[in-house]
Amino acid sequence: MAAQRGKDLLLKILNGGSYQSVAGLRTKRLAFNAGTVDVTNAESAGRWRELLAGAGVQRASIAGAGIFRDQGSDGLVRSAFFNGSILDWQVVIPDFGTVAGLFQVTALEYSGAHDGEILFELALESAGPLSFTVL
Repeated sequence: MAAQRGKDLLLKILNGGSYQSVAGLRTKRLAFNAGTVDVTNAESAGRWRELLAGAGVQRASIAGAGIFRDQGSDGLVRSAFFNGSILDWQVVIPDFGTVAGLFQVTALEYSGAHDGEILFELALESAGPLSFTVL
């Protein structure tokens, strides 16, 4: 896979039956994590740690920062946070695929300098199984 432009990584939220890009994001990050279950015991070979396959909790987190460019995506994200809603989101990774599933907005921050634009940062945590579709 050739190098890709960071701006082509898209974060989208389901709105009225279609996915709408969260406008103005300058940075985006998608992270996958899996917890482990340690089953090491007195009979473990050489006292090396043993893990139980498939037993840990899996999760994904999304983070983004930028400027809101339209009232539509700003309103969707803001209402999702204040309502504590769990909504359908997508992350489109160019030439790789699309990750989709339920996420909750767990952080929403606004900031701004006196001589600049208003900036925002958001964080989402997965709230169910995710799907991956190859592009």
